[in-house]
Amino acid sequence: MRMEKPAVLILRKAVALLLLSIMVAVLAACSGAAGDPKTELAQAQGSDAADGPQTEANGAALGESSRSVAAVVPVGSTAAPGTGGLGQQPVNPESSPAALTPSGALPAPAAITPEQIVAAFEDVLHGIYENTLSSVVYIQVRNQDGEELQRMWGVPREPLWSTGSGFVWDGEGHIVTNHHVVDSVIGGTNEVTVIFADSTQVTGTVVGGDPHSDLAVIKLEEGDWELRPVTLGDSSAVKVGQLAVAIGAPFGQEFTVTSGIVSAVERSITGGRSFTIPEVIQTDSAINPGNSGGPLLDRLGQVIGINTQIISSTGNYSGVGMAVPINIARRVVPSLIADGEFNYPWIGISIRTVDAAYAEELELPEGSHGALIGTLVDGSPADKAGLLASESTVAINGVDYPAGGDIIIAIGPDEVAGSSELIALLTYHNSPGDTVTFTVLRNGERKEIEVTLGERP
Repeated sequence: MRMEKPAVLILRKAVALLLLSIMVAVLAACSGAAGDPKTELAQAQGSDAADGPQTEANGAALGESSRSVAAVVPVGSTAAPGTGGLGQQPVNPESSPAALTPSGALPAPAAITPEQIVAAFEDVLHGIYENTLSSVVYIQVRNQDGEELQRMWGVPREPLWSTGSGFVWDGEGHIVTNHHVVDSVIGGTNEVTVIFADSTQVTGTVVGGDPHSDLAVIKLEEGDWELRPVTLGDSSAVKVGQLAVAIGAPFGQEFTVTSGIVSAVERSITGGRSFTIPEVIQTDSAINPGNSGGPLLDRLGQVIGINTQIISSTGNYSGVGMAVPINIARRVVPSLIADGEFNYPWIGISIRTVDAAYAEELELPEGSHGALIGTLVDGSPADKAGLLASESTVAINGVDYPAGGDIIIAIGPDEVAGSSELIALLTYHNSPGDTVTFTVLRNGERKEIEVTLGERP
């Protein structure tokens, strides 16, 4: 056996190690290229671009330019089907948003700037306005009292017109507004002027009004109108804090948009005949005289309420506006169109919500709720059914509240949390003549009492 010189042996070992390294590198490259190269690049872009700079824990540091691109492709990360991932279409590294940098690294995702956030919010508001504008109207009502006063010497001159807002309900020419906007002509001429955003003026006739919900319907005169009805939302799904946009004619400044949030839900306000409107939406969107009857919209441009009142100690807007929930309009407006009126069920009681503090003073079990009957009308459905009114009072923070009467806790299968819910349940689900089962707490015991509903006087 011939012995080789040490130098030659060292050289051969070096060559062998070099060949072995080359083979390992080739095998690794072949393994990494076994799939579709386009998919592999998509994987790198879809995963690393979302996760930010890769770390040594994932196999390589993207900031090191000496590393191979193939070494940082995550295995098993694929583009989701149907998402338009780059693994499903040809890749142009130069035009791709996730194109590799000259160093072989993937760029970090661009941060969203405050300006972009504000711009997106502005786009939403502008989109709501543009998409709704053709459905909103400006209403002028002839002031008949003003005309009489104009003829009297020394009497301050009253405006000849009062104004309000409204919106297109359907393609048949029906416009919804507030009852108090058109109340002065109901029973008289019944005529108003309806003005669209493109300056088209149309004469309309009030065909129905409901002072209890402060809603009215105007029918446009016959014509070749291209009407675009609003999209109705669901006021029961409205949440505190969500975007609220009002469009109307404050102080006669027609087609004005204001925005804010839903400040509260399930408020109660008094309608035109001293009865309560339930589940009213409170908003801080600016509402002023002239906004009445206009729509309150959500971020999708759906009508969630009809602007109707403000609460203010000065008569001017103070940040508390009220809108009739659109779900009440869904119930009332079809009857106004068909019959000119809406008949509410009536039981003949005054009620007060039982909250936690009230329940404690009444010595009720913790968590009790409902609507306590304060008074009832003699001969009313409630009186005939045997419901009991309060006969005493309890003081809460120095204020006397009724006590001792029946507490209504359910109507049929539906629980009653308070006075607003009770009125809403009757309004949405019942009509005069219906017989319903009231569940009440009387002296701490549950009782079921059947009541045949009357018609609200």
